[in-house]
Order: sequence, then structure tokens, then C-alpha cells
Amino acid sequence: MSRRQTGFTLIELLIVVVIIGILASIAIPKFSATKGRAYTATMRSDLRNLATAEESYYYTNDVYSTDLTAINYSPSQGTTVTIGEASPSGWSATASHPGASSSVCAIYIGTATPPSPATVESVVACN
Repeated sequence: MSRRQTGFTLIELLIVVVIIGILASIAIPKFSATKGRAYTATMRSDLRNLATAEESYYYTNDVYSTDLTAINYSPSQGTTVTIGEASPSGWSATASHPGASSSVCAIYIGTATPPSPATVESVVACN
């Protein structure tokens, strides 16, 4: 009397593990790059929102502010926004996020000194 055994052989299981490893090695870098782009988009959005808050504060007080709480602004979670300078004639700011590698975004308005990588007034630039 012979009984047929069912299941997978060791070779079949090893082949499946190798295939999963190859697929993972392809997918993980693409996922990391996508996260980096998402963090950069968050920094851009935060600087655009800061521009709106600064302009609102300016129309009320005739001066720009370096104090984020005074202009009633808070950046997204994990994003650090720093206002470099603010005067009655302009302001500049940068944004960074630890998940965006060494990427920094910047914006300036008016006569403020443009922070790197910003080169065009009121346009958010990232490196």
C-alpha cells in the first residue's frame, strides 16, 4: 500500500524565497524615493501656507514677522520652518524635513536676502 505525500519540496520553497527577495530588492528603493518626494511636497506646501500667513499678518500690521505664533502659523508634523529675516519690505524662510535626506526648500518675498536654493521671488525652490 503506497501513500502519496502532499506538500512542497525544499527546492520549491527556496525558489519562492529567492523570488520574494528579488521583488523586495526592487520595491524597497522605489518606496523610499516616493517617501522623499512626499516630504518635499510637504515642505513646499508649508512654505506656501507660510506666505499666506505672512501676507495676512502684513496687511494687519504693516510689517512681516519672524514669530510663527504671532502670524498664527504651524508647519506640518516633522517639518521645520525657519523665517530667516522679516522687515516691512520683505521676508525669507526655509523648510526642512528629516525624512527628505538633505533636501531644503526656500522662499523669499520683497527685498529679503534670498536663501539658497531660492532664486526667484515668491517661488518655492528645493534642492
